[in-house]
Amino acid sequence: MRLDGGHLQLRLATAEADLRAAERLRYQVFVEELGGDGPLVDHDGRFERDAFDPFYDHLVLVDASRDDRNLDHVVGVYRLIGDYQAARCGRFYSEDEYDLRVLKSSGRRLLELGRSCVHPDYRSGVALHMLWSGLANYVREREFEVLFGVASFHGTEVAHLAQPLSHLHYAHLAPPDLRVRAVADAFQPMDLVPRAHVNRLEAMKNVPPLIKSYLRLGGFVGDGAFVDRTFNTVDVCLVMDTERMSEKAKARYETGQLA
Repeated sequence: MRLDGGHLQLRLATAEADLRAAERLRYQVFVEELGGDGPLVDHDGRFERDAFDPFYDHLVLVDASRDDRNLDHVVGVYRLIGDYQAARCGRFYSEDEYDLRVLKSSGRRLLELGRSCVHPDYRSGVALHMLWSGLANYVREREFEVLFGVASFHGTEVAHLAQPLSHLHYAHLAPPDLRVRAVADAFQPMDLVPRAHVNRLEAMKNVPPLIKSYLRLGGFVGDGAFVDRTFNTVDVCLVMDTERMSEKAKARYETGQLA
């Protein structure tokens, strides 16, 4: 896979420099910007990595005008693992947070998305368009049917997120055949405010852009949130069934028009 947008190029990372640069970008976003950490994070080298990385494909957006010798040429990344790869790995990453049995027993082709991030200088314009278009190509070429993965609110104060979490629960809860559930020993209810007291407009202002993008495509959220204190986030599990997408949503997804 390779998409070219002038000095911006999208490809699956195979070279060591691309993989290290992806981990450097993840460090800049998840550790330096958002305050996360983890057992395999390399603070001296400034790399965010974990034990799952060797099993995943890394879709990287590269700015050819930046110096790859300094590992700053990757400006966007998606980490992807399909059901066959996860079987070799032993599990999906998000199984630490969510019970995925309803998806794993469905007999459908599954793709987990994670560690999605974009350099601050590239968060508007063609960069996001290229990442989404590349993801659509990846899904289509490999015939995946259900996409899922955790997405995060910054911070761990659940009370501050009562409005957006409640709105997601009431308006976008997954149907039973897609309804993954936060693991029992860490289940955080999302219906924190009575339905009648949810201010939809105010709630959506506090929903991160990535989550909004999936909702525009007809995506759902699982039941319950997960407070990830290591990464300094409150996570929800997003699930998107490609068969349930409208033709309009499919066109927006395949062309990257998600704003």
